[in-house]
Amino acid sequence: MRARFDYRFMTLLAVNVGFWCVLGFQEKSTGQNNPPKLPFANAVEQRFETINELREIKALLKEQNDLLKSGRLKVTVSQ
Repeated sequence: MRARFDYRFMTLLAVNVGFWCVLGFQEKSTGQNNPPKLPFANAVEQRFETINELREIKALLKEQNDLLKSGRLKVTVSQ
């Protein structure tokens, strides 16, 4: 009885290890030639996007300052 239990346990263990090994190798195969994913975007492109966003923010701040200085600003408080 004990030998049969040991045989079943070892068989189950071997099948389980084999199953997990197959799943581990399934992630990437030689048929999939995907380009490597870089951790960051293109630095030059990212820099230009940041500069453009900062210019937009600067324009909006200038518009807000002009409104505040002109006195034409109307504030409505509602609850």
